[in-house]
Amino acid sequence: MAGCKKPPQPPSTTKTFDVRGKVIETNPARSEVTLDHEAIPGFMEAMIMPYKVKDSAVLKELHPGDRITAKLFVEYDGEVYKNAKLDQIVVIAQGKPDYKPTMQFHAPAKGDVVPDFKLTNQNGKAIHLNEFQGRVLLITFVYTRCPLDDYCPKMSRNFAEIEKTLATDKDAASGTHLLSISFDPAFDSPKVLKSYGEIYAGKTDFRHWEFAVPLQSDLRPMEEFFDLGVTSDDNKSLTHSLSTVVVDKSGRVAEWFPGNDWTAAQVAARMKELARAA
Repeated sequence: MAGCKKPPQPPSTTKTFDVRGKVIETNPARSEVTLDHEAIPGFMEAMIMPYKVKDSAVLKELHPGDRITAKLFVEYDGEVYKNAKLDQIVVIAQGKPDYKPTMQFHAPAKGDVVPDFKLTNQNGKAIHLNEFQGRVLLITFVYTRCPLDDYCPKMSRNFAEIEKTLATDKDAASGTHLLSISFDPAFDSPKVLKSYGEIYAGKTDFRHWEFAVPLQSDLRPMEEFFDLGVTSDDNKSLTHSLSTVVVDKSGRVAEWFPGNDWTAAQVAARMKELARAA
């Protein structure tokens, strides 16, 4: 019946943005280059983050410290941006042979004790990570202004799915907790986080899934421990890589999921397993 047909979805278009920045590292296996780039007008503030490249062969010509210009091509369907790729990369200044990022962060390993970072949640309440010991804690990192659908929004959608899955299992729900931490304390106030959380959680009850932000002074140690990337020379850019960690009841790393390739079902199953463990 004509009345039952879904309205046609608007076709995706490709938006193009000019990018200027410094190469931090390359990852040929993932066809990625991590850039410390300037603000991209109309799209994103200054940021340190990995980008896919259209032609992975170009990575052989890039070195840490190189300054480049490039075109960023992003699919846009009228609501969200996704599948960002760099092309037309030009090295405008070569890096020094001994260039190194200010600090290279460690990768969370199973058994690592998670530091007792202190944060402020969406209600303005001070919380700290050690208070979740005795439960399985799932942590991910976002910033509310993230425009790329397959970055922070995907992490938040995955968390929403995990939240719903755990809610169907009384024991799992009582033995677990979810925490989305912003790495943009300058913008993501408790009020902003509360509004963001209500959108993704679909409710105003944050007892099982909280949104929080660290003090600016605690941001770098947190980024370092959870491998949120590399620091910029001037420490003015946001650092944006994806890191999701399952913390066991004793406050130690049980699983680390870098990137966005993990699934909600995979993580929920692991959390249930750990929650049932003695």
